[in-house]
Amino acid sequence: MISIRSTAAVLVALLATMPLAHAQTASWDTFNGDLKAQKFSPLTQITPENVGGLGLAWKTKTGDVSAGGPPPAGMHMRADQSGKVPTVLPPTVWSATPIFVNDTLYLGTPFYRIFALEPDTGKVKWSYDTHAVLEALTQPDLKNRGVAYWQSDDIKPGEPCQKRVYIGTMDAKLHSVDADTGTACADFGTAGVLDVNQWNYLNAKWPLSLLQPPTVYKDFLFVGWAGRDWTDALDPPGTVFALDARTGALRWTFHALNAEDASRSGTANVWASMSVDPERNLLYLPVSSPSPNFYGGDRIGSFDLATSVTALNATTGEVVWSRQLVHHDIWDFDTNAAPTLVDIEKDGVTVPALVQTSKQGFLYVLNRETGEPIYPIEERPVPASTVPGEQAAPTQPYVALPKSVVEDKWPGVFWLADAMSFGYCSRTAAKLRDEGRFTPPSLEGTLVYPGTIGGTEWGGGAVDPRTGIFVVNYSSAVQIYKLIPRADYETAAQKGSETGGYFPMTGAPYGVQLTTFLNPIGMPCWNPPYGSMAAYDLKTGQQIWNKPFGQVQHWGFYMPEPWGSITLGGPAITASGLVFAGASMDSYVRAIDIRTGDVLWKSLVGAPAVALPAIYEYKGKQYVVFTAGGNSILTPRVSDEIVAFTLPN
Repeated sequence: MISIRSTAAVLVALLATMPLAHAQTASWDTFNGDLKAQKFSPLTQITPENVGGLGLAWKTKTGDVSAGGPPPAGMHMRADQSGKVPTVLPPTVWSATPIFVNDTLYLGTPFYRIFALEPDTGKVKWSYDTHAVLEALTQPDLKNRGVAYWQSDDIKPGEPCQKRVYIGTMDAKLHSVDADTGTACADFGTAGVLDVNQWNYLNAKWPLSLLQPPTVYKDFLFVGWAGRDWTDALDPPGTVFALDARTGALRWTFHALNAEDASRSGTANVWASMSVDPERNLLYLPVSSPSPNFYGGDRIGSFDLATSVTALNATTGEVVWSRQLVHHDIWDFDTNAAPTLVDIEKDGVTVPALVQTSKQGFLYVLNRETGEPIYPIEERPVPASTVPGEQAAPTQPYVALPKSVVEDKWPGVFWLADAMSFGYCSRTAAKLRDEGRFTPPSLEGTLVYPGTIGGTEWGGGAVDPRTGIFVVNYSSAVQIYKLIPRADYETAAQKGSETGGYFPMTGAPYGVQLTTFLNPIGMPCWNPPYGSMAAYDLKTGQQIWNKPFGQVQHWGFYMPEPWGSITLGGPAITASGLVFAGASMDSYVRAIDIRTGDVLWKSLVGAPAVALPAIYEYKGKQYVVFTAGGNSILTPRVSDEIVAFTLPN
């Protein structure tokens, strides 16, 4: 066992011996800070010693926000494809990491507009409106995770669109805009807009929603997409498109499913961000689970690339290697974040590694050249399915080191929630099937831990590449999966939502009821903490610290800090030894000491900051910027504010 005190001492010594970070201006030019998804800033102006003095630099509101209901006053609503003008807007989910490049802060909004801001004042330089139809075509909410940036290697003075910003829309349109003026780039697609849905040709029930910004590498745009989960058995099969950054011309297409598998399933798409190893010309994809998500009896077979991390040749799209993380996925354990690329000093050898976080809670540390495990992954027997027609995989990959962010067994009944519900929690738990991690969905109901909203979400982790210290926030969420025979489904189903309810999986012999395990007054039935943050030493695989993170906010009260909070979003690390993160449902943003996990600073913003923070330097000052947009999975509270913090002059 490594004590926190001794670990902190080692980290202090490590940091003290590191060369000072880059003196030049540092950018944050991608969703993850850089192509390697390290979420690491070399800046050192804000330190553990002075972060307590961090103050508001500026705050800007975009106006693009909805709690569900009539549109904001003064907003001009556009007619949909049928000519009807919507009178009600869906709620917004805003998870857009702002990017800092070209001396400008760019961000996308859930109304699919681009804002270009002055990085030291937040004043709007220009804005661009995609005029997208504001309908929840594939998601329950209007959702956006930001924009991407490209610039030519040979900039010609006076010519437009040598620098570009891209934003996608839920209806599958990709817009290319001049980064200096906000004018559409006419040479891209048709008048600056590319219809990606032109390549949606099989089971095209909904558009290929472009919620995650493209990954930009050389003159390529790598574009994945999101869809509508849990509704149908047959969905569009997963693809990733490589596009010409100037014209939008299709260079290559990656297919996650072969033709036979695509005919009886769908998705296995890439809806999260990707990472790139420029030295090896490799593109890394987090590939999601296939449809239908909770019953696989009609899709038994290979599906080798589903729920995997897969490496492609970035120039050709050919698969270099792939590692499946869940066999025959019937839990919706999408691989949901870009793997973090980092070189690890291990046993005197520098190993090119990646770290793949996961919903199931494992951290997969792989050689990124070969896909082979750096720490062992073993196949362990798992429970069989009892559902007629289903054949659960007999084994699943298991990672013992690094230690999973969640335990193998669920945390057990929380006495207070049980007492407040007169024994509801314990009575319900006794009726559920529970045989540990990877217990299959069942007809009587299965207790699933971590559930599909648990483990680590799309924010992934962050790494200090100098020390190999990896930091990740995660959720300990217990959910109940119950399959309902088709003949009984319509009677049983009343309503559904992203976090609970009935979902038809039309075309499968079963629908599903998926609920978070709460008592009748809304308290989690399982023991806290509900969310935490942990740090690992990638050189040894050992966990350094693990502490509850954030606070549950309910009924107008903050619950005790040891309970933590369900989290969405991810952390960012600075070279001075700080971790910045929002992510929690209490709407606070925080700075944490990477040596100890202690919170050194926090500030309240308008809604949960479920986007990754961005860290940059401009005119000699370091800024930390949070998008405070909210997410209905955490709380109904939403906002349209972007908030920048800096030290006083």
